[in-house]
Amino acid sequence: MTDSRPLAVVTGASAGIGAAYARRLAADGYDLVLVARRRDRLETLASELRTRHGVKVEALPADLTQDAELKPVEDRIARADNLEFLLNNAGFGTSGLFYEASLESQVAMHRLHVLATLRLTHAALRQMTAHGKGAVVNVSSVAAFITRPGNTSYYASKAWINFFTEGLYLELKAARSPVRVQALCPGYTRTEFHDVMGFDRKLVPASLWMSAEEVVEASRRGLTRGRLIVVPGWRYKLVVLFLRLLPRPLLHAVARLAPSRFGPQTRL
Repeated sequence: MTDSRPLAVVTGASAGIGAAYARRLAADGYDLVLVARRRDRLETLASELRTRHGVKVEALPADLTQDAELKPVEDRIARADNLEFLLNNAGFGTSGLFYEASLESQVAMHRLHVLATLRLTHAALRQMTAHGKGAVVNVSSVAAFITRPGNTSYYASKAWINFFTEGLYLELKAARSPVRVQALCPGYTRTEFHDVMGFDRKLVPASLWMSAEEVVEASRRGLTRGRLIVVPGWRYKLVVLFLRLLPRPLLHAVARLAPSRFGPQTRL
C-alpha cells in the first residue's frame, strides 16, 4: 500500500536553496525526506513544515561524502513507492590550486557532487521510471560553463552534473518516459554559505544576487516547460550564452584574466 501524497527527497536541505525548495515542495503538498549533516537544522525545518503545511517530514541526517551515511539515504529512496521528486543539492567548494589543496577535500567534493548524485539518482530513477512519473533536479552552477584556476574540482564536478543530466534526459526521451530531469545552474544566490566562507558580498554587484526563492521558482517553471538546463535570471542567461559562444582559447584567456566571480565561495 502506497502513501497518498507524493514524496520528495531534498539533500543539502538545512539552508539556502535546499531549504527554500523544501518549503516550496511542502506548500505544493509533498511529503518530504530532508537530508543534510546538521540534525538540529533539519529538525527545526521539519517541524516548521509539518506545522505550516500538514505534511509528513522525515529528517535524515547524513554526510553524503561517507559511504556508510550515503547508503541509508540511497536505501530510503529505493524503497519509496511514492517518490516523485529528488533534489540533489548538497555541495561545497574549496579554494586553492589543485596540487596545493588538500587531497581529502578534493576527494570529498567528487564524492558529494558526483558519486552521491549518481547513486541517489540511480535509486530514484528506478522508482520513477517504474511508476511513470517524477522529476530529478541536480543543482549545478553557472560555473559549469567555464573553468578557472583556483578550484578545478568544483568546476569539473559541476560540468559533470550538466553532462550527466543531459545523458539521462536523452535516455528518458529515447525510452519515451515522462520522468523529467533538470540541471539547475544558478549564479550568485543569497544564502548563508557566503557568510560561512567569509565572502565579501560587496565584491559582486547587487544586481547579480538572486534569492534562493527566485532560483526555486525558475526551476519549477523549467520543469513545467520540460527544460533540461535552467539558468535562473536573465543576466546569467546572457553570461552563459556569452561563455558558450566564445572560442576556447579566448575563453581560457578570459578565465585567466577575469576576477574570480565564479569561485568556490559563491555556492553556485
